[in-house]
Order: sequence, then structure tokens, then C-alpha cells
Amino acid sequence: MQNSHSNLLFLRAQQSIPGGVNSPVRAFRSVGLNPLFIKSAAGSRIIDVDNNEFIDYVGSWGPMILGHGHAAVLEALRENLDLGISYGAPTEAEIDMAELIKSMMPNLDMVRMVNSGTEATMSAIRVARGFTGRDKIIKFAGCYHGHADYLLVKAGSGAATLGSPDSPGVPASFAGETLIAEYNNLENVRMLTEQYPDEIAAIILEPVAGNMGVITPKHGFLSGIRELCDREGIVLIFDEVMTGFRVSKGGAQELYHIMPDLTTLGKIIGGGLPVGAYGGRLDIMQRVSPMGDIYQAGTLSGNPLAMCAGLATLKELNRPGFYEDIGSKTNWLVNEMRDILDKASIPFRMQSVGGMFGLFFIDQDVYSFTDALNCNTDRYAIFFREMLNQGIYLAPSAFEATFMSAAHSESDLEKTRNAFKKSIDKVVG
Repeated sequence: MQNSHSNLLFLRAQQSIPGGVNSPVRAFRSVGLNPLFIKSAAGSRIIDVDNNEFIDYVGSWGPMILGHGHAAVLEALRENLDLGISYGAPTEAEIDMAELIKSMMPNLDMVRMVNSGTEATMSAIRVARGFTGRDKIIKFAGCYHGHADYLLVKAGSGAATLGSPDSPGVPASFAGETLIAEYNNLENVRMLTEQYPDEIAAIILEPVAGNMGVITPKHGFLSGIRELCDREGIVLIFDEVMTGFRVSKGGAQELYHIMPDLTTLGKIIGGGLPVGAYGGRLDIMQRVSPMGDIYQAGTLSGNPLAMCAGLATLKELNRPGFYEDIGSKTNWLVNEMRDILDKASIPFRMQSVGGMFGLFFIDQDVYSFTDALNCNTDRYAIFFREMLNQGIYLAPSAFEATFMSAAHSESDLEKTRNAFKKSIDKVVG
């Protein structure tokens, strides 16, 4: 694999962009490489500036569930480009989007469009605080909810990859309103609510953690939190920026039959363009300005191009058999990988839900961020480099999820399996 042009661009980028990248995990530091610079993508493939082609399992970190450059999405964008790029005024597409989201996630009575997942979670927490009149929140170590100050505490993935889970620049007073619990530890959450009675506004979590690898909820964990929130008057927020319309048509809340009070969304609902949204119970959402007294605004919220790309994507997801197909692809590949790892006698754990999956090189079950941190990141780095050399593009971090798309073909999956076997042989060797 040649990457001379990427290396030159990286040198150039470092003169103008901090670390040479606009999001930390892209830097490839934890896998011992310089980042690849991508020039194009189509279907299941991406091509870098050195013309290396890869089967892509990152999918722009989740939103490309249809694959890159899907015909319906491109057509929707072409039709709308001539109409204008941004108005800063209401459009019918915003209503269409809100109605479609509500039809797919019936627990959302109202939806407010924003511009990113960070903005969605930040706004949902503000609304929860305003609604309850309380200040403290509970988040879980390893769950990432964007880079708002009070959420950048033990935030998983990118922070863990760089070895700095608590960021300078976050005032201690802000972080002091954020209580940290252990994922999958219901008793830990109960203790915090007992320690701070009538002070906790919200509990926010990824119902399937995707920012410390893929970690699924233990039986009774989500339902226990739901019961606890009901009893204590706490707003339950599901961060479904990653899992929304990824693990099932109605997200993780449909999959696990647990209804949160507020839900945050992003990624897939923009079809690859920057977008976010939050929504939930009518009595809570009625407090959002201008209907209510809790202020939140955004000049580019509901951007017409993002709305048309997202609408085209969600309509495709509504086609019969879509989730069965992507789930069967994921299950086939994960089972093949497990078989190879079993035969190689390498300690591992693999977990998958719907169209997302993750691999830990570890000899214990992984239920929390503490567990995930015990994985062999050096082994993952070797594995990543070997897969890349064979044309398979995975997340450049041991703490990130991997994504399947509808565009991945049987040939792609077989090539991935064969590359996986060769890479594991190198890891063993």
C-alpha cells in the first residue's frame, strides 16, 4: 500500500490544523500510522489520495448505512441544490423529517432539529434541567455524548484513545454537576440517586455503548434505570446518535422495549450531512422556546440539504426486509470472525447489535469502560495495520464501533473474512 501523498498532506495539515485533523480519533495515533486522506467513496468502498481502495467498515462513523453515494440520496441532493443551500427559515422538509422520525420512533411526541450530536445532547440536558429545576446529571464512564464541557468527563473513545479522558479547559464547577456511574452497574446508579436526593435532573446513556467498543446492556439494566427515573422524577435520556435507525428501525429503545423521556439523534438522519435532533415527551418538549421558556436556537438547524438527504435515507430504511438483511450480513461476518479467533486461540470478545459490531482482544467479558480498558490495544494496532494492508478499512481505535452497510456485498464479506484470517495469523505470529 502506497501512502506518500497522504503523508505529504498530513505534514501540510499539521501546519494549519491542530494535530493535522479536525477530530482526534482520525489521527491514527493509537494504531501507529499517519492518517489516510480520502478523495472519494462509492458503495462499500473508499479510495484515498494514493488511489488505494478499501472496503469501508467505518461508514463516516455510522451514518452511511446505505453505503456511500446511494442513488436515492444523491438524487435528492441534486433536486434540492438548485433551490438553495440555506434559508434560515422554516421549510416543509423539516416537517416531513419530524413526522417521519416520529413514525419510526413513536415515543417521540415532538422533535427539534439541530446541527450535531453534541448540540442534541447538550440541548436535551438543558431541557431536562429546566423541566425538573435540578442541576446534576448522571452519565456513564466510557459513554461519549459530544464535547460539551459537563459531558467531557470519562467520555470514552477519542479521549481514551489519546490517553486523556478528562480534558483541560473543563471548569471543575461544570464537571462537579456531572456524576459518573459504571455502565451496566444498576446498584451504582441507585447509590448516586440516594446520595443526591432530588438533585438529579437527568440520566443520559448510550443504550448500546459504541464509544468504548460495542458493549450491550445487561438484562434488566435499562429497565432498572427506567424504573429508577420514574420513582425519583429524573428525566431519562437515550443518546441514540449512533444506535438510532442503526440497530433497528426504531433504534435501541424499540429493540429493548424501554422508552426514554428524551432521545438524541444524529448521523443517519442526515444521510451523511451534518445534523442532529432531540425529541421526546410532549410535556417536556413544550418547554422548548418559542413554545416554552427553555431557550435553544441554531441558524443552520433543519438545513434543507441535510433534511433532503436524511429523508431519502430514512425512506430507504423503511423498505421491507432492510434490517433483516443488514443484520444477517453482520451476523455472518461476526460468526466467521469468531470461528477464526477460536481456532487461533487468541483471547477475544465480540459483540454485535443490528448493523454494528466490535472486537476486543481480551480474556474477560466486557460490560463497562473499566473492562474495555483492559483490552490489548497493542494487539489491535497490529491487527488494524494488517487489515488495512489487505484493503479493509476499520476504526483506527480499539474503542470504536464498526459498521455494516446495505452496500456491502457477499464478495466484500468474503474478502473481509479472508483478510481477517490472514491478519490474525500475523497477530499470532
